[in-house]
Amino acid sequence: MADSQTFKDKQYAFAAHIRDPEHVAAPEGIESRRMAIYRKLFFNNLYNLLGTFFPVMRKIHTEEQWRRFIRGFMQHHQAETPYFLQLPQEFLAYLQNEFEAADDDFPFLLELAHYEYAELELSVSEEENDLQGIDPNGDLLAGVPVKSALSWSFAYRYAVHRISPNFLPEEPETQPVYLALYRGTDDSVGFLELNAVTAALLDAIEFNTENKTGEALLRALATKINYPDADALVAHGADALREMRQLEILTGTRVLP
Repeated sequence: MADSQTFKDKQYAFAAHIRDPEHVAAPEGIESRRMAIYRKLFFNNLYNLLGTFFPVMRKIHTEEQWRRFIRGFMQHHQAETPYFLQLPQEFLAYLQNEFEAADDDFPFLLELAHYEYAELELSVSEEENDLQGIDPNGDLLAGVPVKSALSWSFAYRYAVHRISPNFLPEEPETQPVYLALYRGTDDSVGFLELNAVTAALLDAIEFNTENKTGEALLRALATKINYPDADALVAHGADALREMRQLEILTGTRVLP
């Protein structure tokens, strides 16, 4: 038991040094050259992997800035999974809970990280649509529209889908940015920018426990937002519903008994 505990203590000392070599001494008994190889290997693996998972975030930062993010992640975050595909979730958790922003960090950093994580998570999601009782070509106004399980909607303060080295906003948009991420049957991931009304419509479809028709949902929405012309909203909403079905944000309509 003593030997086992000694080995565990050595493992913890090794990991502590790898995480924060500037402040934690290397464990005794390991050649310094070999320890340097381990330090470089662990850091570079995370540096490259997370850069692949968060490509836009990596692209808009300098090497020095990106290294700071990775070192901070290693120093301060206690990951709960060893799986590579779950590293993005751990990195996002670090940014949301432990990361301390510097004065020159972008104000949209957390939202961009969330958006890139959502894209990745959707691309590998194992969720499947239950198409039993679904008419893919059903009338979206007369029938009950059904949202795809592989379509996720979010609201951001910044236009995260547009951020690039040539677009680095310093202030949030004047109105929320509504985005629907979706994955099609060909497994490609895309997005649709929504306005406040179409975002509310998509939410109403997702939580349509009363099985209201598309037209009923639109008329209820018109009442809720005090839209002056319900018929016009139904007409515009029909176009939005057709676009969402074409993009596979909607799978079709539910067939009712």
